[in-house]
Amino acid sequence: MGVLSRFTTYVKSVFSSMLDRAEDPGQTLDYSYQKQLEQLQNLRRSIADVVTSEKRLELQKAQLNADINRYDDQARRALSLNQEDLARQALERKQGIQAQLAGFDTQIEQLKGQQQKFLDMQERLQARVEAFRNQKEMVKATYGAAQAQVKIQESVSGISEEMSDVNLAVQRAQDKVLQMQARANALDELTAAGALPEIGAPGGDSIDRQLAALSSKSNIDNELAAMKAQMALPAASSEEQAPQAQLPPASPQEQQQ
Repeated sequence: MGVLSRFTTYVKSVFSSMLDRAEDPGQTLDYSYQKQLEQLQNLRRSIADVVTSEKRLELQKAQLNADINRYDDQARRALSLNQEDLARQALERKQGIQAQLAGFDTQIEQLKGQQQKFLDMQERLQARVEAFRNQKEMVKATYGAAQAQVKIQESVSGISEEMSDVNLAVQRAQDKVLQMQARANALDELTAAGALPEIGAPGGDSIDRQLAALSSKSNIDNELAAMKAQMALPAASSEEQAPQAQLPPASPQEQQQ
């Protein structure tokens, strides 16, 4: 199978799948029922045409019978006037019309037979259309109930397209919440570990932090000594005083400076 053939098969399968999803059995049944009604209507028109032709032939036949009677009367009057030639002509025309009447009778009988045939067909087609209409309504009702049940089940189970979109949106929102929570926890841990400088805090250098700690401790010692002096308490001995914090050794670059 060539590439074109495979592509054609794929297109046909996709198109068939789309039609299957879009096809509504109710609409299909209604369309079929409408076509059957059109056939029944066409058959009724045909019956009407046959009856019209039959009536027209009967009218023509009645006209011919009237002509026969008229020529017969003319022949009788001609004989009463001793005009045998005129009587003969009238009888000849009468005979010609009588020959035509045989053909009219044959055509009228054929039309009557055709009319009866169409009437029988109409009766059968009418019964079939009525049976199809009842079946159509039953199938449509069953399909409607099944369709409603499917929609309810899909909504409850969450497998419908709408519910799938909602579930995806909820899942994405939950993922974003978890991601933001993880980021917030990570920032808290980094801030607690000193990896991130706080707003308004001293510089992030370790020396700066040690100098700030020494300054804070010296201020506390001075304030504590002042409080003891005010309260007439003995000052802390040199052994009790905390040893002075030592600055870290300077780096080789600082020693060179």
